[in-house]
Amino acid sequence: MVVGEAGTAADALVRIPATRPDVAVLDVRLPDGSGVEVCREIRSQDESIKCLMLTSFADDEALFDAIMAGASGYVLKAIRGNELLTAVRDVAAGKSLLDPVATARVLERLRDGGRSKEDDRLAGLTEQERKILNLIGEGMTNRAIGERLHLAEKTIKNYVSSLLSKLGMERRSQAAAYVARMQAEKH
Repeated sequence: MVVGEAGTAADALVRIPATRPDVAVLDVRLPDGSGVEVCREIRSQDESIKCLMLTSFADDEALFDAIMAGASGYVLKAIRGNELLTAVRDVAAGKSLLDPVATARVLERLRDGGRSKEDDRLAGLTEQERKILNLIGEGMTNRAIGERLHLAEKTIKNYVSSLLSKLGMERRSQAAAYVARMQAEKH
């Protein structure tokens, strides 16, 4: 059952917490911002709300931004109505609509410490930072990572800052793009 609609990011940030849907279907590109940012904000407030990202075209950077924001899935707008309904039901049931094979390859590459010169930056990460990077790759928020690892959210933020610094990056989205490049190289 549809419990609400919003045409802008600002409207979505008001309506989603008010209606508390099981799944928020968010367009990656909104007139006043990004559905990925809406996802990140909503998931930081209430992790029980799952987000399914909808986009016009497959884009690795947007996909990894969505994962980093905590999205449960990512589908193309060309999806048929009944397939979208199935996707929403699957996400509501706790299933991930992210390619498990691609995700497994990326995580394996991170655990192995990388093989190429570019991956040498990963060698500088501590075991804990690698775990956190893996969990970010699975789409978990800092709060969820903290709960999983039995650490404070502030401690996780510190680890994320440290691993971004070691990777020579300023934002999580850069780390996502980096992971996407590693996946493409492995492929």
